[in-house]
Formats: sequence, C-alpha cells, structure tokens
Amino acid sequence: MSSPTSSSPSQQHIMGVYNRAPLAFERGRGARLFSTDGEEYLDCVAGIATDGLGHAHPALVEALKTQGEKLWHVSNIYRIPEQEALADKLCANTFADVAFFTNSGTEAIECALKAARRYHVVDGHAERVDIVGFEGSFHGRSYAAVNASGNPGYLDGFGPRLPGYSQLPFGDLAALKAAINETTAAVIIEPVQGEGGARALTEAQLDELRAMTREAGVLLIYDEVQCGMGRTGKLFAYEWAGDAAPDIMCVAKALGGGFPVGACLATTEAAKGMTVGVHGSTYGGNPLAMAVGQAAFDAINTPEILDNVKQVAGYFTQQLNGLKDRFPDVIVDIRGKGLLIGVKLIPNNREFMVLARDQKLLVAGGGDNCVRLLPPLNLTIAEASEAIAKFEKACEAARAKAAA
Repeated sequence: MSSPTSSSPSQQHIMGVYNRAPLAFERGRGARLFSTDGEEYLDCVAGIATDGLGHAHPALVEALKTQGEKLWHVSNIYRIPEQEALADKLCANTFADVAFFTNSGTEAIECALKAARRYHVVDGHAERVDIVGFEGSFHGRSYAAVNASGNPGYLDGFGPRLPGYSQLPFGDLAALKAAINETTAAVIIEPVQGEGGARALTEAQLDELRAMTREAGVLLIYDEVQCGMGRTGKLFAYEWAGDAAPDIMCVAKALGGGFPVGACLATTEAAKGMTVGVHGSTYGGNPLAMAVGQAAFDAINTPEILDNVKQVAGYFTQQLNGLKDRFPDVIVDIRGKGLLIGVKLIPNNREFMVLARDQKLLVAGGGDNCVRLLPPLNLTIAEASEAIAKFEKACEAARAKAAA
C-alpha cells in the first residue's frame, strides 16, 4: 500500500477517469464560486445544470440541517413519508402517476429502460425489447445507459455492445417511423440535448413524436435529467408542446439542487410491470435526500423562477447573437432552449473554456464543438451581463490567439 508523500491533498489516489482543470473551490454563494487560492469565478456551469438554485441556497441548507438532525437513512422496506411527499409533488405537476427515486440520473435511466421492457412482457409482447435512441444523446455512464446513447467513446473497450439498442440521427422522425417495428419497446430521447450540443426538438417535433409512438404502441421515454426542473422556462421541457407528455420520464440534477437525487416518473400503465421485487435501491429516496429534494422542488417550481429563466435566457440569446455577429471567426451558432445554451465555435471548445476561465467565467463543454452556459435558474440580469462581458473577452482572446 502506497502512502502520500506530503500532508497536502493530491490526486495520486484518485482513479484517473477525469481530465480535471487545475482549479479547486472551497465555497460558493449563489452564482459565485471561490477557489482555494482566493479567486472569484462566475459559475455558468452550475455542476452541469445541477445547482439549479446556485450554491448554498438558504432553503436547501436549512432543509439539509433540519433533516440531518432527525434521520438520514432507513431502508425502503419501510414507508418513507418524505419520499411520499416528493412523489406527490412530482405527480401533481406532471403527467406521471408514480415515481421511483434514485441517487442519480443514470439510475433513473436504468429504471426507465427496465420498466419499458417489463411493460411489454406483462402486456403479452415479450418480443418487444428494442430501445431506439438518437445520436449525440447522453443518458449516463452505466452499461445500459451508454448502450442507449451509443457514443463510441463511452463504449470502446467494454466488450460487446448490448443487443436491442440502436440510434438514429437526432430529430429525424422519418427515420424513426421507418425503424419502429414489432420488436420495438420504447423510444428514448432528450427533448433538449445537453452534451450532444444543446440541440432542441421543436414543439411540432415533440407532438409528432408522441403521436407516432402512441400509434405504434411503443413507450416514449424522455430524459429530462439536464433539461428538466425549470431549465427551459417550464418545469419540464415537454410542456412547451401541446400534447407531448411521455409515458416515462427521468429527472435528476436540479431535482436535488446539488444533492444526489433522481427519479423515474411514469404513468400507472407504463409502470405496470414494475412489481414487488423486480427493482430496488438501497439509498434511493432516503429521508435526507427527499428533504432536500422537496426544498429544491418547491423553490424552483414558482412563477418567479420560471419567469426569470425566460427573461434571462432571452437576454443571453440576444447578447450572444450580437457576439456572433461581431465574432464570425469565433462563433458559428447559438442554440438550445432556456438556460441550456449552446454556443458552437470555430476554435476548439476545450481551449475556449480555458480562455473563459482566464476571465473568471466558468462554462461547460459539449458535443459538436460547443460550449454550454448552464447558469443557476435564479441568475440575475446583472450577472448575465457580467457573463456576457467575460465571454466577449474570451472571444477577443480566441481571435488574438488565432491571429498569432
């Protein structure tokens, strides 16, 4: 057994699966992060759309303290009133009738995929096992989730692909209609892709997708782990369309405001195969997580927060399009929905993230050479203006670097 060579922390005992930035933080407040060396950053990553109310939000801190002094964890072999309360809130505000709680979005995806296949088994169609997804998707890092996404970078080196998973071009509903057949169990899609480059389905596409799957007897699964919980200006992104409610939906990230909470929501019909013993979780839905989840849900599901998302998103879109006009050699496109904003770049997006960090602005990476802005939902216009000013300086630095 090796031992650290000094008393200061190091990464030598951390498994090397992350390419970490040379930056560490010791505290946060709202949209601000403060590094261990005393520098202040404007956070437009928010834990990758997880810190929906920013850092150290008083309501979440109070919920954590209060519940932490009472009860942290019991097994799901007992009733958990806090779990029942959050399930009631989620079902009252969505299409869903039932919820299964998890610790992460990935686990919610696993539950959804299992529920879809079980549904067809108990419905007398055990041959319906195939899950159709879309290119550029990200559904998590577990084995079923990476197969549902189909990203070669996450599949290479882990043995043969799981059978029953396929991907189509994002938004190609004609290809989807041709692909659905008698062995199709479900279609899984992010209404707004996150990691795939902040690409959003239109309201018309969402309605068409719902009609198509309903007609074919295929379950529709929405992955709203990143785009849900107020991120687009509605509580969930599917609400922008007229008749696009899914059969199953996965949520997480902002549901816990930074605390690990996820949920798989479903109609009673879609969940009819999820009977006693077919699924479970040790930690999922424990009292501590549920207390924080309730506080986060109550704080986000307000007209004030959702209206603020729309207002600040409109400001960002206007200002970023202005920067696109001024820096055509840097910015190609502005995309996304609400405060899930993608900026497609000409310079390498990872290098641009460093230039933004030099301006004390934190942005996330994304597919298709995008950077994402995923700020807290309660970001102010003044803070958004500050973010734009910093982003502009990063654009100037990218231009200067290209010219050097």
